[in-house]
Amino acid sequence: MTATTTAAAGTTPGAQAPLVRVEHVDRTFGSGHAAVHALRDVSLEVAPGELVALVGRSGSGKTTLLNTIGGLDRPDAGRIEVAGREVSSLDERGLVSLRRDVVAFVFQTFGLVPVLTAAENVGVPLRMRRTPVDEREARVQLLLDLVGLGPHAKQRPGQLSGGQQQRVAIARALANSPRLLIADEPTGQLDSETGRAVMALIRAVVEAEGMTAIVSTHDPVMVALADRVVHLADGRLVDG
Repeated sequence: MTATTTAAAGTTPGAQAPLVRVEHVDRTFGSGHAAVHALRDVSLEVAPGELVALVGRSGSGKTTLLNTIGGLDRPDAGRIEVAGREVSSLDERGLVSLRRDVVAFVFQTFGLVPVLTAAENVGVPLRMRRTPVDEREARVQLLLDLVGLGPHAKQRPGQLSGGQQQRVAIARALANSPRLLIADEPTGQLDSETGRAVMALIRAVVEAEGMTAIVSTHDPVMVALADRVVHLADGRLVDG
């Protein structure tokens, strides 16, 4: 585990170019007196292999920032680049490609398909890419073993605990070997003990898969496990 540091922006020192680059991004919802300034001149860089914890009160802009980085939302101004792709200028086809090949998401809600087994849920992204059956099954088993659910491959979500369902969701997010994992309050529906286990799992899979991750969280365990902590307040990056 690396030591945790706190910073508003910047990257871990090193020769590699940032995997994520956010430059002067603004995002406003509504207009006039009802306008909500979710992001205000946000600039941020995240290095390859770095695990960043994004913290701030509810309404501080964390989800909006994650959504703009992952291509689920567009900024009103500024520029976002992920793995050399300028996300903020991609058309819908380019965004689909980004979310299929580069970025994966984990949310508070697990989003599993109830009628599919754990293994089948994890295999959905691989089926969409038409991955050969043998390769797909091997990848699914590897991921279930990685998240500690190998023996539960044939169980459906309703037969699993909340923590186990989130582990399946994490395994599914890793199916296509993404370069960036975006997790928005991934322990929000879990009890503290299960949440700690899931946070430790995210740290472990980032290292095992060689990924970069940005995780929004209120959980002090995730903060302690992160390489760097970024604070948001009223849509701005601030010193902790």
